[in-house]
Amino acid sequence: MEDPRRVRVIFGALLLVLFLASLDQTIVATALPTIVGDLGGLEHISWVVTAYLLSSTIVGPIYGKLGDLYGRKIVLQTAIVIFLIGSALCGLSQNMAELIAFRAVQGLGGGGLIVVTIAVIGDIIPPRERGRYQGFFGAVFGVSTVIGPLLGGFFVDNLSWRWIFYVNIPIGILAFVVIGATFRPHVAQVSHKIDYAGAVTLAGALTSIVLFTTFGGTTFPWASWQVIGLIALSAVLVPLFIWIESRAAEPILPLELFRNRVFRVASAVGFIVGLALFGAITYLPLFLQVVKGATPTRSGLELTPLMAGLLVSSIVSGQLITKTGRYKPFPIIGTFITAIGMALLSQLDSGTSQAYTIGAMAVVGIGLGMTMQVLVLASQNAVDYRLLGVATSGSTLSRQIGGSIGVAVFGTIFVNRLNTELASRLGGAQGLPSSANPASIKHLPPEVHTRYLEAFTSALSPVFVVAAVLMFIAFGLTWLLREVPLRKTAESQGVGEAFAAPRDDDSFKELERQLTTLARRDERWEMYESLAADAHVDLEPPEAWLLARLAHRSWPLEEQDLADELDVEPERVHAALAVLADDGLVTGDGGRPVELTAAGRDTHDRLVAAGRSRLAGLLDGWDPENNPDVRRLLNQVAESFAAQMPSR
Repeated sequence: MEDPRRVRVIFGALLLVLFLASLDQTIVATALPTIVGDLGGLEHISWVVTAYLLSSTIVGPIYGKLGDLYGRKIVLQTAIVIFLIGSALCGLSQNMAELIAFRAVQGLGGGGLIVVTIAVIGDIIPPRERGRYQGFFGAVFGVSTVIGPLLGGFFVDNLSWRWIFYVNIPIGILAFVVIGATFRPHVAQVSHKIDYAGAVTLAGALTSIVLFTTFGGTTFPWASWQVIGLIALSAVLVPLFIWIESRAAEPILPLELFRNRVFRVASAVGFIVGLALFGAITYLPLFLQVVKGATPTRSGLELTPLMAGLLVSSIVSGQLITKTGRYKPFPIIGTFITAIGMALLSQLDSGTSQAYTIGAMAVVGIGLGMTMQVLVLASQNAVDYRLLGVATSGSTLSRQIGGSIGVAVFGTIFVNRLNTELASRLGGAQGLPSSANPASIKHLPPEVHTRYLEAFTSALSPVFVVAAVLMFIAFGLTWLLREVPLRKTAESQGVGEAFAAPRDDDSFKELERQLTTLARRDERWEMYESLAADAHVDLEPPEAWLLARLAHRSWPLEEQDLADELDVEPERVHAALAVLADDGLVTGDGGRPVELTAAGRDTHDRLVAAGRSRLAGLLDGWDPENNPDVRRLLNQVAESFAAQMPSR
């Protein structure tokens, strides 16, 4: 293992990198009205979010394989540099076209930050400690999602919207320098065949779909050659992508996954959830700032109920799934609650109370939190272990694709309806602002101001109506989600699953992550109770643990030496030995050398057999006896689990 001090320094830098990448998915939301007021281009507002999501989504699965090929240090530093260049250029943008293009550059780096950062943990942290460190990653995802809109509003109010991008630069440079000075990557490299053709085709297909949904009926008529051309290009690229994936050695999205009903349903629901989540986050700040007159900071604060509801319900549902072993009820309930929340948001207008607005947002957040992590868990649990990694990345990929397309679709709906409503209510009124700039709208003449706000809320209402309809469709789909009995490894899901971008699609690494996370839990007492019951052994967990550890020592052994070797308080060792001696399993308590009896060896063997059976239950579908890597991993997990005497 790396030097502990160096590990802490590297880990701190990795947390900064992860924080930046995850923050940029939400920090822009509350700054959008101000950005549009400064740069213009209201009809392209959705692209500020979409460009980042689209580019980061496409490159995410590739970064993990590049790290295996060329080493994670150089790949991570390259991703940081691209991200920082994109951030600087975004801050310098002079018009909406530049900002959109530079957001795409930023996303090309951001897509690698999350994937490679999580993979680096496997290089510097041994399995025994890995779960504890991964818990911090989950916390970073949750915190950044909650505070992103608030920070965005704070920078707009107190500095400039450009600082939501500039703030990345000093933090990113610090992380780059620390990683460069302290991280010593493993020299072993893995041979991969990167699916460049699939990546390029997927990028083209998604971009053309987003472009025709954005430009159709706004920038260009639906019957224009530009829109028809984009639709035709999409119609060609989508089947071409499917054809390429069917022949790729290591496809970005193996088509075999779609033969699995659970994965198909989970991906479809995830697509809709991504659409609804990013649509709500993008357009709620517009309502709060333009219609309710909130400052950017306050609008970010008022978005907190949505994010907090998502975070809390994600944690609670994860705990309930672990206890009950059932996951299907949660996406059913969650999508229904989200649909109700979207329907409530569709009723927002200038007279809506703050309590109603906060309550409606909280309802949406609670519903999404009950759904998002469960879709990843269901996909992981339903596929063979050889597909575990790509099922994980594929499930989250579908959600991000939904977000990319959804923001564009909602943008088209909003802009079209706003133009129609303004023409209907204000006709050829002079002096109307060319963009949704809250400051300009606030200074309109009273009568014009009132009608403008009415038009604005009428334009926003269809966005949430469509989102509600889509979530009811998702609600119907969740009933088709077949509940497969949970593997024990599936219970290792953390809060980070609700927010994470696609990880490296290596199935063994995904299995390692899950098992080591499971092993870190404070379940040692319950686990040893279960093992003793399975082995029909009447021993408390501390005595069962000590008996297992005695079998790996040279006999006879002095009691004090045993306590020193096991790093356990002598009093606890003495008490456990006394019980084992009373049961005839050891001899030599009371200060004499300790040695196992024949009955003790037999009891030990029964405990070991029960432990092997329990581990096999964690891995149904993947035979450790025929896979040396899995066998080695199980040995590491078992050693980690046995490292400390269980206690209440």
